Amino acid sequence: MNNAMTIRPTLTEEVLGEFVALLGPDGVITEPSAVDEYKDPYYIPDDDTFTASAVVVPDNTEQVQGILRIATQYGIPVWPHSQGRNYGYGGPSPRVRGSIQISFRKMNRVLEINEELAYAVVEPGVRWFDLYDAIEAGGYALQVSVPDLGWGSVIGNSLDNGMTYMPYGADFQILNGLEVVLADGTLLRTGMGAIPENKAWHLYKRGLGPALDPLFTQSNLGIVVRAGVWLKRKPEGYSSLFLTLKTDKDLEAGIDAIRELRLEGILEGVPSMYTTLSAAPQLMDTDIQGPALLSEEQIQAIADETGVGRWGTRAALWGPRKIVEYKLERIKEVWGAIPRAKVNHSPIYSPEQYKDFTNSAEQIQAGIPTLQLIEATPPNMGHIGFSPIVPMVGTEVRYVVDQMRKRIEEAGLNFLGGVMSFNERSCCIVGGIPFDVTNKEEAERAFGAVRRLVKEIGELGYGEYRAHIDYMDEAQAIYSFNDNAYRRFVEKIKNAVDPNGIIMPGRHGIWPSSHYAQPEDQGGARTPSPN
Repeated sequence: MNNAMTIRPTLTEEVLGEFVALLGPDGVITEPSAVDEYKDPYYIPDDDTFTASAVVVPDNTEQVQGILRIATQYGIPVWPHSQGRNYGYGGPSPRVRGSIQISFRKMNRVLEINEELAYAVVEPGVRWFDLYDAIEAGGYALQVSVPDLGWGSVIGNSLDNGMTYMPYGADFQILNGLEVVLADGTLLRTGMGAIPENKAWHLYKRGLGPALDPLFTQSNLGIVVRAGVWLKRKPEGYSSLFLTLKTDKDLEAGIDAIRELRLEGILEGVPSMYTTLSAAPQLMDTDIQGPALLSEEQIQAIADETGVGRWGTRAALWGPRKIVEYKLERIKEVWGAIPRAKVNHSPIYSPEQYKDFTNSAEQIQAGIPTLQLIEATPPNMGHIGFSPIVPMVGTEVRYVVDQMRKRIEEAGLNFLGGVMSFNERSCCIVGGIPFDVTNKEEAERAFGAVRRLVKEIGELGYGEYRAHIDYMDEAQAIYSFNDNAYRRFVEKIKNAVDPNGIIMPGRHGIWPSSHYAQPEDQGGARTPSPN
């Protein structure tokens, strides 16, 4: 963890003048308290390590191109964010102190909704709420796969592999066909979009030659200013499921059952198995527990009292009514073979009944965005994420969960989160470590616990699927095969397309050579230059 810095970074009048000429006075934010509104609200109190020098707010793609040309001219790094809601991973804060933040909150237009082919085209400031509202206002028989919180950006969330729960949420399939601004201001379209006026741009995930869309996921090679979003038709039948496991020792059997149901094609989307403390707020209108460490007996008591069990799986079924009925019977057969396990399910709903939903689990899996999860969070409670990828095998998941829980509890904090089935064969153990954002000692303890997890769980062979800005270098260092060949390859690309290191230097541990204090590897972690 970096020591707090007290000198606020600033820009010269010359640089500010160029940005004001491009964006107007309302498009450039420099007043310290206003800039601080774009900081990560879940970071350590009074620590200014990741403070920006200014925030610029473009209204269109041409202005984004102009911002990058100015930034390149003066050698100032930029850190774009869509809505800045990536809480638990650094929010909107820049990895390099003194960067200019680019906020896309004004670029919030839904550019197209195509009902026949079931897709939309959006700008980066479009929230899940915005896209949902546009679909409903237009009377389209379509739905979008949404995450737990609807206030984030469709593009921003998706580009950081943020999970959603309906079928296109599996393996992050939602986005297709990107428009990207490169470091020199050049505009690039990926896939079939490379053909002018091509009608399949947002319909086909390849093109001619290497597929480029994945290069801009969790990367710092360009800034996405437009993307296609795959939608689904509202199904004839929809049923929300909650599958419970009575005791903690049933975890292995539950994981194996979900894997087999997924491989059979019975369960789709992203079935998600939650700990008691994470499941109770979603299903029982119970407040999320704070950081104070609870005993095994206390957790079991909450599990029994609420009925959510020690592990509760949120899932859903979509499709023709008869298919939903068949799948439900198969799930009861498989899940019922686990002792004391229960299958709870809603009726089979038709689309006209969605408007009556009040439970957030039913809403989210029907493509209706909510804020219930944040509304159930106690005041001043923040969290930091640690989320390794693990094979979808019960014994493997048990081993990693136990290793994570042991270290988190040794820090005096509760293990929250769950096991998200990203696909049929692998899962992500999403650990949300809670702390009081007003308590510096507790915050530092939480960040210290995660740094320990990154290192020690990494040494066991498990790496994160995304990382907080505070430990991106350490998380990337775990991917160390053949002297960190992956990182060295991506950094060659970075140096070629962004030789001045302007766009998000250091994001997920990828640095341009111009930012290194020294070129040699230091055990996998890299030391950026203070310049």
